[in-house]
Amino acid sequence: MQVAVCGPADCTEAEARTAFAVGRLLAARGVTVLCGGGPGVMAAVAAGARSGNGTVVGILPGLEPDPRESPDLTVTVRTGMGQARNVVLIGSAAAVIAVGGSWGTLSEVAHAMRHGSLPVVSLGSWRVVDGDGRPVPGVVEARDAEHAVALALGEAG
Repeated sequence: MQVAVCGPADCTEAEARTAFAVGRLLAARGVTVLCGGGPGVMAAVAAGARSGNGTVVGILPGLEPDPRESPDLTVTVRTGMGQARNVVLIGSAAAVIAVGGSWGTLSEVAHAMRHGSLPVVSLGSWRVVDGDGRPVPGVVEARDAEHAVALALGEAG
């Protein structure tokens, strides 16, 4: 199984700790982690997964190596697609966990929602609401890293 973990390149220390925990928990369950391959949440989830001997695939925006790429990636996929690589990232995942928020993260959540069949878990990320402020069905809010992983893997309600 492959789970995409999305989040901002510029993240808080708390978001980085959370992403690290998510990566480690996914690796412990034998899940391959997909991420954008850059700094911030992406680097933290990669480090967490690798610390648990997991596999991490970075879906990168450019064609050339970038010094901001996470050193913990097991596999790199250089798309040359810029932010359009978000479609590849989400399309390759069986579930999505969003940690923190940025416009790129919102794009990934939106692509996952458009997919229509993926579990989409928000962990301190975007809360998607309609014009009346009601939550849009589909994005599930998690309490913590363990809850997020359980929701993504269909282990919790």
